[in-house]
Amino acid sequence: MASTQARTVADTRPDSLWGRAPYPVLVADLRGVVVRCNDAAGLILPAAAPGASLTDVAPAWLCAAHTRIGSPGPHAVPADTEEALRGTIAGRRFEAHPTALGDGSVAWWLVDDTDHQLAREALLMERERTAFLAKASNVLLSSLNLGRCMDVTAQLAAESLADVALAIAPSRSSRLPVVTCLRGGTPVLADMSVDPDDVPGLGEALRGFPPVPSRWIDPAAAPAWLVPEGFGPVGSIVITPLPGHGVPAGALVLLRKAQTASFSSEEEVFARLFAARAGAAMSAARLYAEQTAITDVLMRELMPPALHQISGVDFAGGYRPSADHERIGGDFYDVHPATVEGEASLVSLGDVCGKGLEAAVLTGKIRNTLHALLPLADDHSRMLGLLNTALLNSHHARFVTLVLASARRRGNQVDLALTSAGHPSPLIIRADGTVHEADTRGTLIGALPAITAVTITESLAPGESCVLYTDGITEAKGGPMGDDLFGDERLKRALAGCVGMPAEGIVEHVQMLAAQWLGNRRHDDMAVVVISAPRTHHLSAVNGHTRGRFTA
Repeated sequence: MASTQARTVADTRPDSLWGRAPYPVLVADLRGVVVRCNDAAGLILPAAAPGASLTDVAPAWLCAAHTRIGSPGPHAVPADTEEALRGTIAGRRFEAHPTALGDGSVAWWLVDDTDHQLAREALLMERERTAFLAKASNVLLSSLNLGRCMDVTAQLAAESLADVALAIAPSRSSRLPVVTCLRGGTPVLADMSVDPDDVPGLGEALRGFPPVPSRWIDPAAAPAWLVPEGFGPVGSIVITPLPGHGVPAGALVLLRKAQTASFSSEEEVFARLFAARAGAAMSAARLYAEQTAITDVLMRELMPPALHQISGVDFAGGYRPSADHERIGGDFYDVHPATVEGEASLVSLGDVCGKGLEAAVLTGKIRNTLHALLPLADDHSRMLGLLNTALLNSHHARFVTLVLASARRRGNQVDLALTSAGHPSPLIIRADGTVHEADTRGTLIGALPAITAVTITESLAPGESCVLYTDGITEAKGGPMGDDLFGDERLKRALAGCVGMPAEGIVEHVQMLAAQWLGNRRHDDMAVVVISAPRTHHLSAVNGHTRGRFTA
């Protein structure tokens, strides 16, 4: 930095020493007359010579500084002197360092600071660009919504790179999604029926090819749809691809007005750096949207169905996964309505070993296999044997416990055929309030080459119910001490108080009691299905001619 106070020294140096000084030196007296100057000063100030007026040979900023330093009084050197001691000479940037000599004259040492200034400006620009890219990355990656990413891309580019920016996604059929944003404005989305190949470099960018240099693009040839209304003549255009994860994410178009400086090569490179971040964010958003759509389709198939009355029999079901943030797990249930009036509807409820998505995938396979075996629904043992073979021949190293129930309306009562394969036995709620286990048992499915299963029959009078459940309910740990099992007996006592309740009420009551018992503690998947014989004598019936698996 230049000194804000001239040093006073005796001028005892001969002219030869001034001439050999490493910097340009110009000496002027109090009247502003050049006293002497060395050869280096003569190179940058050709008119400088002894006896010449400083105002005639030196730039204005140097003359003003000389006047201030030579003025008497306490304010001879103002607070802004440091800024005044910098300026340009013949297009170069100089610092002027004053030295007051003994005779009252001032020697000005001129230091060429051009390279240092350029380096400082380049460093500052690099810091600003790095900060911009960091901000852009944070903002872009904060959302996995594709539309939001396109809006942010166009808005950030318009704020810092161009007068207007367009974020263009790959075409959908014959339409091109385009987000346009003017500097200081808000992004606007439009689906345009345009041909991107009409713009040099745009079609290539959308296909992921390297960008075309802006000097190859004629701004006057820009089609009307590319230029916002009222924008005026286009001075320069930059088109760069938005690279994605293996598939191009789109293209970024930057426009500057005719009265604005054209894009430099450095600015084009910087635009590509920004486009790389924007493309990665847009690609991630697109992949997320695709995965979400796929997941939703799979979820609809894996989620337990909603149940209601079928063929004069009331059905209700409830499911709670082991983790609150999940929607599926290893427990499942289905109701397959009878395809012929008078036949039985098949209920299946099972518990796959394990939790989460892997267990849910296996439940999907089991449910589909049982659906394919519906023609054998009258023979539970054969169905379970074929399911066991299918699981043994699959790559899954998991097993499942399962209970099957065939329910057929006969007069005012419901006849049941119940078969358990390693699963907790169904509970029967009688009209007098007693609860007993159905005497069915068998081996689990998918673990042994051959299985055994015992099928028993039960009948439900009006108002009586059969409860199928998974061990996630009875093995739920909680209560006052926090580690007591809910248990079979507590479940039976709870069901004894549900006499006459509709099927949905029983499901809700069991789920509420289990939730209260657990509190916020961890738990296994829990599923419950209730089959009831309605109390009313007049029952509406569904004819059963729906597709195999019942869904809401």
